[in-house]
Amino acid sequence: MKKTPLLFLASLTLACFATAASAQETATATATATIVTPISITKDVDMNFGNVAVRSSAGGTVVLTPAGNRSATGGVTLPTTATGTVTAASFTVNGTSGYTYAITLPSSVTITSGSNTMTVNTFTSDPNGAGTLTGGSETLNVGATLNVTAAQPAGTYVSATPFNVTVNYN
Repeated sequence: MKKTPLLFLASLTLACFATAASAQETATATATATIVTPISITKDVDMNFGNVAVRSSAGGTVVLTPAGNRSATGGVTLPTTATGTVTAASFTVNGTSGYTYAITLPSSVTITSGSNTMTVNTFTSDPNGAGTLTGGSETLNVGATLNVTAAQPAGTYVSATPFNVTVNYN
């Protein structure tokens, strides 16, 4: 007779475990992903500082704005009649309409004419630092500063490799 209370206690314990397991519930969810149009950038116009003159005793700079306007400092002068071709770099950015993007500009680039060099730095852009793709496209203009040394030798100076302008969705 002693086995009956023990069997009853074991059955009650199993019933409690069975009751706890039946309180479990399940919910479902769906997974979704939206692929957006990849952002792209295409060069439309190269940067050109135009014709520049420099004194033999003092160097200076030529600042080219993203709007294509230029100014000179120090011993640099800009001819008024033979300006040459003056253009800020221009790019077209394409992607998903309404999305914003960040702009990364180079820190500097070296341009050469034979063994002679000059540095282009202080790059600026319009839009400045970030843009919005209205209608899925936007024009990005880039200016910079040309550093000219005193008595810089005459010549056409060109970068050996193009400089990079990078755009990324925010």
